[in-house]
Amino acid sequence: MSSRIETAPGGANASPQGLAQTSTTAQATERTGFRVLGAISFSHFLNDMIQSLILAIYPMLKGGFNLSFTQIGLLTLTYQITASLLQPVVGLYTDKHPKPQSLSIGMGFTLCGLLLLSVAPTYGVLLVAAALVGTGSSIFHPESSRVARMASGGQHGLAQSIFQVGGNAGSATGPLLAAWIVHQQSSVAWFSLAALLAIAVLWQIGGWYGRELAHTTRKRKAVAAAAPLPRRTVVRAMVVLMALVFSKYFYMASLNTYYTFYLMERFGLTRQSSQLYLFVFLFAVAAGTILGGPIGDRIGRKRVIWASILGVAPFTLMLPHANLFWTGVLSFIIGFILASAFSAILVFAQELIPGKVGMVSGLFFGFAFGMGGIGAAVLGKLADAHGIQSVYQLCAFLPLLGLLAIFLPDLGGRKKLA
Repeated sequence: MSSRIETAPGGANASPQGLAQTSTTAQATERTGFRVLGAISFSHFLNDMIQSLILAIYPMLKGGFNLSFTQIGLLTLTYQITASLLQPVVGLYTDKHPKPQSLSIGMGFTLCGLLLLSVAPTYGVLLVAAALVGTGSSIFHPESSRVARMASGGQHGLAQSIFQVGGNAGSATGPLLAAWIVHQQSSVAWFSLAALLAIAVLWQIGGWYGRELAHTTRKRKAVAAAAPLPRRTVVRAMVVLMALVFSKYFYMASLNTYYTFYLMERFGLTRQSSQLYLFVFLFAVAAGTILGGPIGDRIGRKRVIWASILGVAPFTLMLPHANLFWTGVLSFIIGFILASAFSAILVFAQELIPGKVGMVSGLFFGFAFGMGGIGAAVLGKLADAHGIQSVYQLCAFLPLLGLLAIFLPDLGGRKKLA
């Protein structure tokens, strides 16, 4: 009969009391991780709710300031380009010099932009307000993504999904609250309460972040010692991932920015009714986001990326030809499937370049926002020239770029090192 003895954590002669203490410590760490993930997800909810508010009040701003679709697109371009250009810089800097309280400071920029938006007398001041909101976002996303990874307990995809579902839920809620609350420009100031709440939560997260820095620094040194992938493989994979982000966010720009106008023009809906359809689409995005990360942890991120980008193509191709009922159904399906991509893409990129979480997160969040901004501007110009319906006929083909996922490498066991 075998006398093999399993070695317990803490040594071969670990006592029952020692095992109980180890188990209790692990459970406490897990509880702490989920509390932090919940808090950073809630902060993401508030941050993106404020951002989506700008999108939701476009019809009001268009009428109040007599704006063209091109000017609407430039407004989106301003706040998203501000965010996209600064995010990689912020991420690269904080990889080397972490700033735990930068999260609450970044939200302070958002608060200032929101208050300015509520009183802006001219289109130029609207652009400044949008730039301030973008600056706040550029500070928030790289550092909050790092916090999510620090609190993940090794389940990186799940942590990113929890973090991102907060943002997508906020994006879905913003238009709904705008329809209820914002009846004139000054009403936007009520949303400053959400920014103040986010500042308070992020200050607490910053305290936890500061206490975790020493442990995380030791882990980064261990990760940095892992054998890197060949440079050519990394560059090729990053280019493919960027192309997939382009296809996703250029298409999303058509819905985020112009969906309400499309519904109002094609089906004769009121502004409030069109905002409810936008809420349904953004709710689908929030629901789909939570799946991509944990499924990627289980079956591999490459498969999730492949299915979420290319898999949505049949539905985007049908959307421009659907009636109102099926437009609502298809937009829900499109939002749900597309949303699962970004968590998998982001964690895949973090695994390609271990030890550079802030830089990679800033690069991809920034690129996503930049593509959304450029997409809004380009599609606005197209809508002015050829009509809003042409936007959806053209964008329907973008998900076919998902075929590029075949060129992504199989990372295998490397995902445990990143």
